[in-house]
Amino acid sequence: MNRTICKTWSACVLVIALSVAGAGCGSLTVDGTETTRKTEAKTAAAGDLGPPTAQGQSVSAAAQERAAAADEPARPKQGDEQRDERPLLSAKVTKVVDGDTIKVQLNGREETVRLLLIDTPETNHPRHGEQPFGPEAKAFVTEILRDKTVQLEQDVTNGPDKYGRLLYYVYVDGKSVQEMLLEKGLARVAYVYVPNVKHVDKYREIQRRAQEAGVGIWSLENYAQEDGYHPEAAKAEGTAQRAVSASGEPAANAQPAKSGEPVKPVLRYDPFGPDRDCSDFASQEEAQAFYEAAGGPQQDPHRLDRDRDGLACEQ
Repeated sequence: MNRTICKTWSACVLVIALSVAGAGCGSLTVDGTETTRKTEAKTAAAGDLGPPTAQGQSVSAAAQERAAAADEPARPKQGDEQRDERPLLSAKVTKVVDGDTIKVQLNGREETVRLLLIDTPETNHPRHGEQPFGPEAKAFVTEILRDKTVQLEQDVTNGPDKYGRLLYYVYVDGKSVQEMLLEKGLARVAYVYVPNVKHVDKYREIQRRAQEAGVGIWSLENYAQEDGYHPEAAKAEGTAQRAVSASGEPAANAQPAKSGEPVKPVLRYDPFGPDRDCSDFASQEEAQAFYEAAGGPQQDPHRLDRDRDGLACEQ
C-alpha cells in the first residue's frame, strides 16, 4: 500500500514538476515576447540606438556616424579653400622719399613705408650722394603715385625696420610698384630676409629679363651688384648711361660713343621725368646732353634753350 502510494506520489510529483516546468517555459516565452516588444518600443522612441556595444549600450551605425562627424574638423567645400592671406590695407600717398620709400597716411598717422625686396639707387644719401638712375626711379614712382591711394600687402611681418619704416608690397591701380620698377631696370632685388620672401622668385625672374634686355641700371656694366651700386665701375669703363622714360624706351643717347668721339656726360635725370632747370646741372655739357636727350633742339620741354640757338643753359 505504502509502496503503491509512493510510486503514485512520485509519479504525481514528476507530473506536477513537469507541468510546472511547462508552465514556467510558457510563461517565460510569453513574458519574454512582451519584454522584447517593450524594449523595441523604447528603442524606437529613443531613436533606434541599434545593437548593443561591448559595454551593453545600444548604439546604431547612423548614431556612430553622427558622433564621428561631430569630432571631425569642418572641411571647406570645393572652390572655397581657406587662404592664409591678410587683407590689403588702403593708404593715401603723401610723399615720395625715394624710389623705394614713400610716406602714406595710414590709420590716422603718417607712416614711412619701405618697399619690400627691392632697392633703387640713392638720390640724396648722406654717404653715397646721388647715384645713376636714382632720380629716374624717384621720378617714376612720383609719376605713378602722385595723389594716389595705394594698397599695402603685408608678408609674414611688416616691420618696423631699424629706421622705423614699415615693410610692405605696394600696389597702385591693381599693379605692383615693385614689379614695375624691376621691369624698367630702375631697381634690383635686394634685402631678402626670411620670412618675408613671398614674391622673391617672381621678382628675380622679372629682374633677369631686365638684365637680358640691358635696360636701366643693367645698361651700365658692373654698376648694380650683389652688395649694392658701384658708380665708379661704370665711370671707369667710360660707359654712357641710358636714360629710361616712363614707357621704358631708351633715350636717344642709349648707344655708347663711337671710337674717336667724346663720351657724352652721364645723364643723372630722366629727360621725360619732372621738369628741370639749368641750376640742376653741374655743367653746360651735362645740360646739353640732357636737352638733346629730351628732343632738342626740335623740342625743348624743359625750356633750357631760351634763345633757341640749339645750346642749352649757355649762362
